[in-house]
Amino acid sequence: MTESEADDAVDPELRDDAMKRFPVPDLEDLPEDLRERIAEETERAGFTPNVFAAMAYKPSQFRAFFDYHDALVEDTALEREEIEMIVVAVSGVNHCYYCNVAHGALVRIYAEDPLLADQLVANYRTADINDAHRTMLDVAVKLTERPTEVEPDDLEALLEAGFSEEALWDIASVTAFYNLSNRLAMFADMRPNEEFHTLGRE
Repeated sequence: MTESEADDAVDPELRDDAMKRFPVPDLEDLPEDLRERIAEETERAGFTPNVFAAMAYKPSQFRAFFDYHDALVEDTALEREEIEMIVVAVSGVNHCYYCNVAHGALVRIYAEDPLLADQLVANYRTADINDAHRTMLDVAVKLTERPTEVEPDDLEALLEAGFSEEALWDIASVTAFYNLSNRLAMFADMRPNEEFHTLGRE
């Protein structure tokens, strides 16, 4: 990273086209804690993921959204690649462009597999995954598409597949959160950064 790139990472600019249907606020107009979080994420990724620019439209909701996101990935019985697999399978059936692309990149990175995300988006049932993960995604997609049909047998299937009781809660929580995220991203027409398309493909 060059010196100028490092400066950009510390002092990012929010892209006006991060979402199409609502205005993206100017970075300097945001509360200090949001600017700090955006700078941290920019330094980590090398660019500012557009979800941070978009969610900054309402600072109070930005805080709540990312606090819950952080809890889901930091206090969990799931592996990070399992979390991202759920996100991509759910986003695939919801046809969420932003999350398919952004979290597809994270699947490739955390699973160390350049093909898996594309398989999950197209049809997770034919993806190269083990039986436990297929059961996990079956339940996540059922909760997404037909929540009234979820029944004790679905939880039992997850337990039989080797997931703990805590992991079952986390599977449902990740699924529910990203159904919220998908719908908000589609409503606002959030656009994924171009960088996400190529991350983790080699």
